[in-house]
Amino acid sequence: MATDQVEQVASLVREVLPEAVLGIYLHGSSVFGGLKPGSDLDLFAVTSRRTTDTERRRLIEQLLPISGPGDPTGESRPINLEIVVQSDVRPWRYPPRLDFQFGDWYRPEFARGNFAPWDPANPDLAILLEMVRQADRPLFGPPPGEVLDPIPWVDIRQAMLDSIPDLLSYLDGDERNVVLTFARIWTTLATGVTRSKDGAADWALPLLPPEHRAVLRYARANYLDGAPEEWGDLLPRVRPFVDCVIDKIETTATREPSSE
Repeated sequence: MATDQVEQVASLVREVLPEAVLGIYLHGSSVFGGLKPGSDLDLFAVTSRRTTDTERRRLIEQLLPISGPGDPTGESRPINLEIVVQSDVRPWRYPPRLDFQFGDWYRPEFARGNFAPWDPANPDLAILLEMVRQADRPLFGPPPGEVLDPIPWVDIRQAMLDSIPDLLSYLDGDERNVVLTFARIWTTLATGVTRSKDGAADWALPLLPPEHRAVLRYARANYLDGAPEEWGDLLPRVRPFVDCVIDKIETTATREPSSE
């Protein structure tokens, strides 16, 4: 089913933006560590021009029924799709500009008729662009390194720091993913290597104070088994864990990454 969805999304992008698509790329769990039960499908496209209002609406209306909650069979994975205009990111400058984004968290906005709810000035995009380059998995077009410039480490580091407030805003209700994302930021800043969410947890666990390890262990196990989140007595310990990791992130960000 995941392969079918990837092909559907790639075909849709080429259908809606036929002359503008320079490349379409797969990244995320599909490439880094393999898909887990709760993994999304992450795709990224580079175009030669901005999408029009009509094109954005058409993309969104056709993505809604094939992404996760929109599939009546319940078998589809959630789809994340970002589109950037090449001239907005090449030559490189920070923060980069996002032209289009689809994710199931936007469904309420789409239902209200808002077909561009994202912020075009998007620091997280620096991290995403580097992940696309590292994944090097073209679905259409040349390798990503041929259409995207390298992202300077100083900007990746700044993007990770700039993403903290937004991540915190999702903590209540999306504890597992936020906990794992903070662990991944920490390991990436420390080592310069992008790991899967469970791989980042494996790296971070022995470096955490003992009182915070249970939160990360649970988040990792829940990510791998795909069961509904049931934090129970661990829930009050999630924010102290996050505060601890933020402190480590801010300390780590003052140093250059080392291979570990």
